[in-house]
Amino acid sequence: MIQKRRDTVRIALAYLTTAIFLMPILWMISTSLRPPIDYVSNSISLIPSQVTLEHYRELIRGDLLGKALNSAIVAAGTTILALGAAFPAAYALVRIRFPAKLDLVFLMFVLLVKLTPPISLAIPLYQVLRTLGLLDALLGLIIVYQVYALPFAIWMLLGFVRDVPVEYEEAALVDGASLMRRLRSIVLPVMTPGLIATSVFLVILSWNEFAYALLFIQSPDNFTLPTFIATLITEDETFWGKLSAVGLMASLPILLMVGFVQKGLTRGFGGGIK
Repeated sequence: MIQKRRDTVRIALAYLTTAIFLMPILWMISTSLRPPIDYVSNSISLIPSQVTLEHYRELIRGDLLGKALNSAIVAAGTTILALGAAFPAAYALVRIRFPAKLDLVFLMFVLLVKLTPPISLAIPLYQVLRTLGLLDALLGLIIVYQVYALPFAIWMLLGFVRDVPVEYEEAALVDGASLMRRLRSIVLPVMTPGLIATSVFLVILSWNEFAYALLFIQSPDNFTLPTFIATLITEDETFWGKLSAVGLMASLPILLMVGFVQKGLTRGFGGGIK
């Protein structure tokens, strides 16, 4: 009987906690469906007085899809570039015996870069992009995002590389397999869940990044979703309906992606992060 009551209390607390965390999302949905007159009303209610889809129509008629495409290009480019550089770095840190603990020195450097506030590097990065002619370009944004994406990817992949049994590689080496063959046939298949988990976090980081996108992108045609959202807040007016609508629409691709790779993501966290 006591155990039943405890279970009931736990379930009730779980539902209550879920409701608290869902409240901002429900409020965004409600706000995105309200007519503008509701925003100046004295009464506050989760249920709008009238349901309208005008905010969504205006966003779709505008260039929202173009901004979403820009964000997708930047997120994909950032993830591919970071993984391509982080995987060999993480593999080397785990498998190679460096003299004088150079691997620890490099790892500490990676952590220091990761802990550095991105905005503190804005001026030197601006000079680099201007020299390369990549200001106001999505490629330039992909490059500067490596400042925080690459250290994060290396740090995450270290645990997944350690989980690959070295005995498998040694057996393949005895059979005459080259390094590339061992990586392709043994390491990468075993690390697939870890690569998926790392990719998801890299996509989320670059999809939501605002500071560098605001500093290095000036042309409205190259705006990403976060910078486009910022344009809906002006000195004269805040477009609450559009803000809520674009916030929900910007979250949808990430939710779909996480749902699609959920099994691999769970295996990655279960097997790679100890």
